[in-house]
Amino acid sequence: MNKKLLVTIFSCSLTLMSCGDWLDKLPQDKMSPETFFSNEKELQAYSNAFYNSFPSSSLYRDDLDNITHGSAASIMRDGRVVPSSGGGWDWGNLRNFNTLLEYSVNCDDANVRTRYDALARFFRAYFYFEKVKNFGDVPWYDRQINSDDEAMLKKPRDSREYVMQRMIEDIDYAIANLSKERSLYRVTRWTALALKARFCLFEGTFRKYHNISYPEHSWEYYLEQSAAAASELIEHSGYSLYTEGGKDVCYRNLFSSHRAQECEVILARNLNAEYKVYCDVGQYLTNKTYGRPGVTKKIINSYLMKDGTRFTDKPGYDKMSFMEECKNRDPRLAQSIRTPGYKRIGSTKQVAPDLATSITGYQPTKFLGTEAQDAGGTSDNDLIIFRLGEVYLNYAEARAELGKLTQADLDKTVNKLRDRVEMKHLSMNVANANIDPYLDNKATGYIGVTGPNKGVILEIRRERSIELLQENFRTSDILRWKEGQILTQRLLGIYFDSINKEVDLDGDGVPDVCLYEGAKPSDKDGVTYLEVEKDIILSDRNHGYIEPHRDTKFSFNEERDYLSPIPSNERTLTGGALTQNPGWEDGLHF
Repeated sequence: MNKKLLVTIFSCSLTLMSCGDWLDKLPQDKMSPETFFSNEKELQAYSNAFYNSFPSSSLYRDDLDNITHGSAASIMRDGRVVPSSGGGWDWGNLRNFNTLLEYSVNCDDANVRTRYDALARFFRAYFYFEKVKNFGDVPWYDRQINSDDEAMLKKPRDSREYVMQRMIEDIDYAIANLSKERSLYRVTRWTALALKARFCLFEGTFRKYHNISYPEHSWEYYLEQSAAAASELIEHSGYSLYTEGGKDVCYRNLFSSHRAQECEVILARNLNAEYKVYCDVGQYLTNKTYGRPGVTKKIINSYLMKDGTRFTDKPGYDKMSFMEECKNRDPRLAQSIRTPGYKRIGSTKQVAPDLATSITGYQPTKFLGTEAQDAGGTSDNDLIIFRLGEVYLNYAEARAELGKLTQADLDKTVNKLRDRVEMKHLSMNVANANIDPYLDNKATGYIGVTGPNKGVILEIRRERSIELLQENFRTSDILRWKEGQILTQRLLGIYFDSINKEVDLDGDGVPDVCLYEGAKPSDKDGVTYLEVEKDIILSDRNHGYIEPHRDTKFSFNEERDYLSPIPSNERTLTGGALTQNPGWEDGLHF
């Protein structure tokens, strides 16, 4: 189905006030469900709105330890409070899915009905995954609820085990009944397998590292489910990694293509300029009023050298100039941030990192298109929802955490990602025998990994952090691994050995930036002037790393912060049947 046609999909959205408001409201304007849903055209028209469940701008707005902004993420600085409403506790989309499932019986064609039931159940599983990630135990609703249904309105939370098993029932039904034909913009059997691999990996590792057990199913069960779903997709879907253009551009072009690359992308969000369906990624990455996103030095240090050796094993790695630290690195680095020699797509002009628009100096570039797409939020390049690269990493991690990983597993997953950019293969034996002290470190890495596969698990996490940088996975990864201590690590940027001098960041012989104190130097074309302690913060005042949050106190409450709080209004509406998550005080007592 072509890109132009698909953006004509109608959509609806519900403004959520309270339980009574949305539970009584028909999901579409003045439709009678008793007379609708009678054929495929009506089922498709109704279900088109389901695709609005997928994220848009949040896909490229990672904000935690690997990418930071003008303000550190609220979870890092004890900035979250119990909201009165909202906070992710919204249920309108769920009613839409359950409405279709209730009234699809109006369609006499059993095959059509089954296919759209499968679609609704896919989206219900996707919906509940987001709820479990945020809140843990949540109430399970598999039918429409009316405002006079007192018992369901005041329903307490179901256990995460109960909810996860209902999610698996839903996703297995979707896998069995959705089309096997690959589609860039429509949910298929392969999308369902990708979702199952994702949420079962989350659940298995969350239970393992948080030491959560239920008598019905162990953490191993969920990791087996994840690995099996990923394996089925890898072996039988026909997807392959996008490699066009070679190692120096293919990774960048995967995210900057106008139409998503169908060989690798399992599902994309369809954007289109003709119908004014855009995202604002160009503004976000290049405009100084959009938070000034900056990649942090910790993840920059994690990129290996081209020959597969560790950058952090090099003498003096921690105080290298920007130009020096970018030399001979994993090619994905130069395709993820501005490095020396960087040129915008469609331009022949070399541009250096812009420290006025990137808070750390390591300026992210993934998803960025042409300069013409920057102004006014007019990027119409597709956004990737599911892709094969993630599935590879999910499979490798699940197998490693189970203790069943083999070199053959790595060769068909992680090492294919490395082949794309002509990087040396990851060896399981070498990784386990020679654990990277930078990754196995409270100040710069992880503290919770143990066992005989410790080294290779850390290397898979490295690969995941690099391959999926800026794709909105980092927060859920840290939470499921129980690595909240990471959120107290320093957030650093480019190193400067001194100030009050012009610096050529990209080696073209022309100065790019001057950090100064006192009187501002005379302006020179092409130079960005930043006043120290006002426009830019250095770790040691007049030299050192850019440290935008130097004076911010980071903290993470291990007993509280792995889950989000339940809004107080929702607890009040249920008379306290909805209990609050541990550590969150809302002043309510029932």
